[in-house]
Amino acid sequence: MTEPRRLDVLRAIVEDYVQSREPVGSKALLDRHNLGVSAATIRNDMALLEEEGLIAAPHTSSGRIPTEKGYRRFVDEIGELKPLSRAERDAINKILDSSTDLDEMLKSTVRLLARLTNQVAMIQVPHYDTASLKNLDLVGLGSTQVLMVMIASNGTVDQRMMPVQRSYSDNEMNDLKQWLLNNFGGVQLAELANRLNRTEVSPAHQAEPLVQQVFGALEEMAQAANAQRIIMAGTANLARVEGDFPLSITPVLEALEEQVVLLKLFSELEADSRGVAVAIGTENHYGQLSDAAVIATTYSTDVRNKLGVLGPTRMNYPTSMASVRAVARYLSKILAN
Repeated sequence: MTEPRRLDVLRAIVEDYVQSREPVGSKALLDRHNLGVSAATIRNDMALLEEEGLIAAPHTSSGRIPTEKGYRRFVDEIGELKPLSRAERDAINKILDSSTDLDEMLKSTVRLLARLTNQVAMIQVPHYDTASLKNLDLVGLGSTQVLMVMIASNGTVDQRMMPVQRSYSDNEMNDLKQWLLNNFGGVQLAELANRLNRTEVSPAHQAEPLVQQVFGALEEMAQAANAQRIIMAGTANLARVEGDFPLSITPVLEALEEQVVLLKLFSELEADSRGVAVAIGTENHYGQLSDAAVIATTYSTDVRNKLGVLGPTRMNYPTSMASVRAVARYLSKILAN
């Protein structure tokens, strides 16, 4: 029973350290956990765990804290993830069901996940390889502006405000809208720029500056929709745990800002049998994130689409893993409808 008991001791040390951020001693383990053994036995188990590199003493004669290897062993030993509470599930349904379009839904998703985990929540905007222009609208706003709204087949909504030199009647707006939909409706966003450049414009449209503005705005919208990007929420949560980054929190903030590292990391992570991927510390293979942990999973039917959380290695792994998986499943169900 030595190995299972040592794992119980490791689990207790991780749980206490995550909660208190203080090194954990044998007396504290004896007081807080029903380990069923003497203090001497616990001290012996802690010595063996230290020899294995699973815990370490940050200071002489102090308690012990988990190492990166210890967190990995702890995470690997987590069996079934605890389901979210009924209140948490209801909150997910309420927030995601109330979103009006895909972009707002993704923003609501990361805000919710950040609240559930107290970490930085991240979601990769879906790949739009097959999305097409479904609809668009033009609305004249007085004599100085026209609003254009583009709706893609995957639910993405984008809009641009364009300055104009004169007022346009409703009939003029409708005629231009129908002409655009007749020429570009159903065209994949990835091909829209080429199609715009190849389309012959009638002399009447050539003389109308608004048409060229609409073309430029459509091209910008299509490029924005195809660009790989990540939406984040909860970055301020890092301020609570700045002390968990031994050297500096700056590299982590830079990685979040640049997004390139996160996109590469997301592409490399593969979920395990529990439905989530966990990369701890140097397992991330990116120096900027060597003191951070990332939990991620896929959503929708495309394995390239990921969502997850980032925080210090001292994080509540069971709760974060369960939250990431649950939110991803709810989001996938909604997107499938």
